[in-house]
Amino acid sequence: MVRNNWKFNHIGVLVGDTERAAKYYETLGIGPFESLEGKLIPIKREVFGRPAPDVKNRLSLARIGSISIELVQPISGKSTQREFLDTKGEGINHIGFTVDDLERETTILVKKGFKVMSSGAFSGGGGFAYFDTAGIGGFIIELFQPPPGVEL
Repeated sequence: MVRNNWKFNHIGVLVGDTERAAKYYETLGIGPFESLEGKLIPIKREVFGRPAPDVKNRLSLARIGSISIELVQPISGKSTQREFLDTKGEGINHIGFTVDDLERETTILVKKGFKVMSSGAFSGGGGFAYFDTAGIGGFIIELFQPPPGVEL
């Protein structure tokens, strides 16, 4: 059961090229996609508990009603996204939920035994955390708290 204060926000799809993927999905009627370049820049990022300042991803987003498709292209660094793309290829990687208090929700999941794979904080507040939940169902759960005033 999804916690009451989690709001389903997006499906994260890893791709080798966000522009190529966006054009493809737009031919199916999904889109238009908007680049998130410069909108959500982590000021701090960790991968498996270690600082990962070199990790960068290119993101594009398309709204479909109340949810979004997020295209994620790993650009640099050793990330969970790069590992997924290199080992499994393109495809659905995560389901994203917005939360009001990322720290509280992360603490609850960690106490339940879920490991944080990757996390980060944004300037101005908010952040994200990816949890190792792919063992059953094959996808990761991301909790996302947008910075104040940012709607995605």
